Amino acid sequence: MHVLITGAAGMIGRKLTERLVRDGGLNGKPIDKLTLIDVAAPAAPVARGIRVTTAAADIAEPAETAKHVATRPDVIFHLASVVSGEAELDFNKGYRTNLLGMMGLLEAIRRVGDGYHPKVVFTSSIAVFGAPFPPSIPDDFHLTPLTSYGAQKAMCELLLADYARKGFLDGIGIRLPTICVRPGRPNKAASGFFSSIIREPLNGEEAELPVSESVRHTHASPRSAVGFLIHAAGLTREQVGPRICLTMPGTSCTVGEQIEALRRLAGEKVAARIRRKPDPLIQRMVDGWPQRLDASRARALGFKAEESFEEIIRAHIEDELGGRFAA
Repeated sequence: MHVLITGAAGMIGRKLTERLVRDGGLNGKPIDKLTLIDVAAPAAPVARGIRVTTAAADIAEPAETAKHVATRPDVIFHLASVVSGEAELDFNKGYRTNLLGMMGLLEAIRRVGDGYHPKVVFTSSIAVFGAPFPPSIPDDFHLTPLTSYGAQKAMCELLLADYARKGFLDGIGIRLPTICVRPGRPNKAASGFFSSIIREPLNGEEAELPVSESVRHTHASPRSAVGFLIHAAGLTREQVGPRICLTMPGTSCTVGEQIEALRRLAGEKVAARIRRKPDPLIQRMVDGWPQRLDASRARALGFKAEESFEEIIRAHIEDELGGRFAA
């Protein structure tokens, strides 16, 4: 099996790569070739029995995308994306990478022809939904995004569904809740503070909280995000049905409940490293995001996530901190 990952240098891309290399296969089938592309060439993992190719490639350049699709990967994980805050602030960059990049990938697949029919797993976002919301957002809630990022992801969902309907590929879109706690340094995602108010205090550093503690949101860990991707790649079109974009499960909690979970697990001294610094732009963006999601369809298909925010913090401490943190 040949697997292609776009956006492979990103956090989820790196973790997905690690998991695939560790498993040596995908849903019971051995992987013999792994292609990793991103704007900057991803680091090549040591992979016994798997031929790994890495390359710097701009997903928004059709010729670059076509070159890698022409090798006929069996499964394509399309993770390449400009994140939410950056897409909102840089209109051109967001549409170029998120929308035109998706169009270029789908067209490259279609033009291979000759019976080529890959599995395409696309990472969408709950930003495709827009307020006003019901108490819990059902999987088929109408798409009325309130940000450029959400609009781009919604358009990509429609494109994926249409190319799948026409038989050019076997597609599935997974709408990720906010992935938390993200390792590394902060990025330009508007949701980045959800991670930083946990990650930095556990590292002995101060963190800024730009929104009210009453903000409620839905989260899943990076560990769960990788699980979503792998599980999605193994589902058949018959199992998923005609609506191929699904909202993933997660745990819904307020920022205040996040902080309280941190306090219970790590102590008052750690929680006290969070400083309040209101940011009206981020607050306004977050106010338009979903709070609770009804992911019953995804759960029925076997997708799993943490049931509490404490579980998410524990996963971060285990996976990123070796079980220890700065008390």
